[in-house]
Amino acid sequence: MSIYEPAEDSYLLQSCIRQYAMGRVLDVGTGSGIQAITAASSPQVREVVAIDLNEEAIERLKEQNIPKIRPIVSDLFENVSGKFDLIIFNPPYLPQDEGIEDQALYGGKKGWEVIGRFCKEVTPFLMAEGTVLLLLSTLTNKIKVEEILEKRLLDWKQIASEKISFEELYVYEIKKSILLRRLEVQNIENIIFFARGKRGIIYKGMQDKSKFIKTHLSSGKMVPVAVKVERENSEALNRIQNEVYWLKILNTKEIGPKLLFHELNYFIYEFVDGEEIYPWILHSTKEDIVQVLRSLIQQCFILDQLKITKEEMHHPLKHILIKSNNQPVLIDFERCHQTDNPKNITQFMEFLARLNADLIVMGIKLDPEILRNLAGKYKETGSKDSLQEILDIFR
Repeated sequence: MSIYEPAEDSYLLQSCIRQYAMGRVLDVGTGSGIQAITAASSPQVREVVAIDLNEEAIERLKEQNIPKIRPIVSDLFENVSGKFDLIIFNPPYLPQDEGIEDQALYGGKKGWEVIGRFCKEVTPFLMAEGTVLLLLSTLTNKIKVEEILEKRLLDWKQIASEKISFEELYVYEIKKSILLRRLEVQNIENIIFFARGKRGIIYKGMQDKSKFIKTHLSSGKMVPVAVKVERENSEALNRIQNEVYWLKILNTKEIGPKLLFHELNYFIYEFVDGEEIYPWILHSTKEDIVQVLRSLIQQCFILDQLKITKEEMHHPLKHILIKSNNQPVLIDFERCHQTDNPKNITQFMEFLARLNADLIVMGIKLDPEILRNLAGKYKETGSKDSLQEILDIFR
C-alpha cells in the first residue's frame, strides 16, 4: 500500500492547521505525517494522535520519534479513544478507477464514501467546541458531502481554496451545531436525519436511558429516540411549542409518542418504529385490521371528549404508525387545537369510507353510506352510545 506524499492539497491544509492547532489533535489518514508534524510544532498542542490504515506509514512516523506524536494503526476511528480539540482529515477523495486499487487516493466508487464514513463516526471524538478541518476537491461531490454534514447536524464553512491545473481544492471548517451539542448533553448518540415535513425536521438517535432520569421508555440501556426540530420558516412558528403542549396532555391518556424532553425549538420523544397505516393494511389480517381500527376510533373519541381536534384525520396516511405488536400510534400533533366542535371521529370515518375498496379486498365490508350516516349521528350527540354504534360495525 503506497504512502501518500505531500502535494498541493497537503500544503493547503497545512496552512490552516497552523491557525487551528491546539490542545489534543487527531490526524486521520496521516500518510507522510505532514499534518501531524505541523500540529505538534505548535506550543498550544499537548498531544497529536496520528492514525492511518497503512502500517508502513505508521512505522515510518514512529521511526522519527517526534515528541507529542503518537502514531496508531487504525481504520478511521477503529482504534481511537477520547475526544479532540482538532481533527484533521485529508481524505482519499477521487472516484474509483476501474481495476486500480489505492486507498491513499480513491475514496470509493463515487469518491465521497470514505468521507461519508468519517462524518458518520466523527462526532463522539470531537470536543463540544472542537473543530474538524476537512479537505475537499471539485473532483469530489461537494453537494453530497454538504448533505451528509447537514444530516449529521454539523455546521461548516469554507476557509481556504486553491486552483490547480485540473481541480480546485477547498478546506472546510466543521463544527458541531448548537442543536447537536444540546442533544449530546441529553446523552443522545448516533444522531442522523430521518424525515422532513412542512413544519419540522426529524432526527433519529440513540439515548442512554440510564443517564436520563425522566425517560419512560422500555427496558434496555440504549433506546431509540426522535428529535423534532422547528424549521426556519413562518409556517413553523410556534408549532413545536404547540405540539409539546398537547403531547403533555395526551400522554396522560396514552395517546401519541411519549414526550421525553423539550426546549424552545425542539423536543425529544420516543421513536415509534412502525409502518404507515395504508401499506400495513394491505398485508395484514382482517382480525388485526379490525383491532387497529377500533383502537384508533377509541383514541379519536378521547380526543373528541377533550374537545381537541388533531387535524389530518381525514387523510392520516403519514400520521398513524402501526407497531410490530399491532399497536396504532398517532403522531404529529403540531396542528392540534382546542375547539367546541372536534372532528376526529367524523374525519376518520370519512377516511375509512374512501378506503372502502381496499378494506373489501382485505375481507372487511363497510358500507360508505352507513359510515357517513353513523358519523353524522355521532356528530350530533358525541355520546358513548353513538360511539358504540360505530364500533359495532367493526367486527
